[in-house]
Amino acid sequence: MKKKTVYIWMGTIVGLTVILFTAIYFLNLQDKANKVADVVKGGPPTFSHFIQGDFKSPLDKPMDVAKIGEYVYVTDTNHKQVQVFDSSGTQVFKFGKEGEGQGEFKFPYGITGDKDGNVYVADLYTGKISIFSKKGKFIKYFEVKDNKEQLIKGPGGLRIFKDKLYVTDIEQAKVMIFSLDGTEKLEITTAVDKEDLLNAPNAVTVDDDGNLYVADSGNQRVVVYDKKGKFKRIINGTKDGKGETILVNPRGLAVNAKGTLFIVDNMTHFVYGFDQKGKKIYQFGGLGSENEQFFLPNGLWIDEKSQLYITDTFNQRVAVYY
Repeated sequence: MKKKTVYIWMGTIVGLTVILFTAIYFLNLQDKANKVADVVKGGPPTFSHFIQGDFKSPLDKPMDVAKIGEYVYVTDTNHKQVQVFDSSGTQVFKFGKEGEGQGEFKFPYGITGDKDGNVYVADLYTGKISIFSKKGKFIKYFEVKDNKEQLIKGPGGLRIFKDKLYVTDIEQAKVMIFSLDGTEKLEITTAVDKEDLLNAPNAVTVDDDGNLYVADSGNQRVVVYDKKGKFKRIINGTKDGKGETILVNPRGLAVNAKGTLFIVDNMTHFVYGFDQKGKKIYQFGGLGSENEQFFLPNGLWIDEKSQLYITDTFNQRVAVYY
């Protein structure tokens, strides 16, 4: 009787194993089919390589990334510094250290660059935006004109577009736009109406027409505004932006030359692509540590060649796609 029971259990285990591997096989086939279909209709970008730092100073919690001139700049947050790489991923130099003085950081986060190659770095904890030369020499702090008190308190995402600096203030739940001389041009705190407040906006980007995209992370959505700051629409994976969102803690944003909006979704570990009407056209990634997988991704940059740089934060690397 005991033997019979053992054989029954063995048969059950074998049967379940066969079913499991069959399911995996067909899921893999389906995944490959989806990828082929995506490529046919102009699908997601293709993985190229990782940027991880060298053996002596690997990245530790990279939060954001920017391609400025010939170099790739990464906020290496746990090391309180910025690491700089060439396009192949070889470390060229690094700058910054822990502290609250000039050229020092407590929590370096958003990063961007101007047309002269100067590097702007937001420190989320000190509220300062530091400006460095392309070689990492501290130049000055970004200062707001006619500011009697600290206007920026928790800077997160940064972007420069047509000589304007776009800043998300995570602590104060707003987006601010400045000229590069420090004059405030616009402040945005709401989305659809006056009662619909932003909540912990993390990232910002601008398309070629001047439309503004804000990762409204606490509200699990991306809000789109025109160049004057007037609300246009919500992007959350539903037809009109009013249904149940597919986004869970959206972070990095960028728009490529074709007008595709890329959204780094931190908690689902996916990167989504949306068309200009807010329709999801594809996704890539998923939780893991292999190629084409992410673990809590955060920052995003698209360079002049439409290459994507994605900070794969808990995998301690930047993933490059073309």
